[in-house]
Amino acid sequence: MGVLRHHIALAVSNILFGISFSVYVSLLQGVISQSQLFVLQLLFPMFIFTPLAMSHRGFFRLSLDDFGSIFIVALLVVFGWWYLLMKGASYTNPIDASTIATIGPIFTLMTSFIVQSRRATKGEILGIIVAIVGVVAILVDRGRMLLGEVGEAYGNALVLCAVVAIAVNTVLITPVLRRCGTVVVMGWYYLIGTVLSMPLIVAELPTISISDFTHSQLAEMGYILLFGSALPMYLLYKSSEHLTAMHNAIYRYIQPIVATIVAVSRGQTIIDRTNIVGAVLIFLGMLCVILSTPRREITHG
Repeated sequence: MGVLRHHIALAVSNILFGISFSVYVSLLQGVISQSQLFVLQLLFPMFIFTPLAMSHRGFFRLSLDDFGSIFIVALLVVFGWWYLLMKGASYTNPIDASTIATIGPIFTLMTSFIVQSRRATKGEILGIIVAIVGVVAILVDRGRMLLGEVGEAYGNALVLCAVVAIAVNTVLITPVLRRCGTVVVMGWYYLIGTVLSMPLIVAELPTISISDFTHSQLAEMGYILLFGSALPMYLLYKSSEHLTAMHNAIYRYIQPIVATIVAVSRGQTIIDRTNIVGAVLIFLGMLCVILSTPRREITHG
């Protein structure tokens, strides 16, 4: 199948991520605490990927620079993406969260400008501004207090921080993925995240009682642990070894479509004016960026 399989992997990862927004909201609003879910979501993939990574000779032959990059990525993914996303999901709705997530490629682009010391074109700057206005529209419409007050605006602000973390991660980790491989990288950063989170794991793990969950709640938990985090992260990283940041940007728009369908069908929220305005502005901003980016960077990353 050649490169097609990497496109399929990227599409599937975004479909699974899109569904997970609804499941996060369902679990966190009364079933399990954010800290408990964070602990489970960290330990489950660690027990899968770290042993697999250890079977690769490259696991024990990392250069100091690669280990440093993976350490930073572990902080960004585990504490920036997962922790903040789960905390934000407990206050907001799936449609807002997934729509805000589509601005990720904009921050990926901004990070790449800094890393590569490349000057942005006028079209790229315009696109970035339009997309950010789209996110601001969602944040402001949900409430004026973004910090220190629980509510949808606060939750959306946390989701935005999580999106920035995963966007920066995408730029930093791609060269390491191509040198070391997806399994080795994921094995290391799950191990690093587990070690750094040990005090929280020791405190929260004994408080989790599986017997208190209904069958549907156990099914949702199983989805988040396997299909909502471990598998889509693997597929995302694997495709990132072979595709470009622009491919990631385009496929990211699958997430709000899937999240909206799932959330509305489950009666978790409704589509309103803010969702539409925010989504349109972010999409137009990203489209402007794609059309303004030099063709070489679109095709070769």
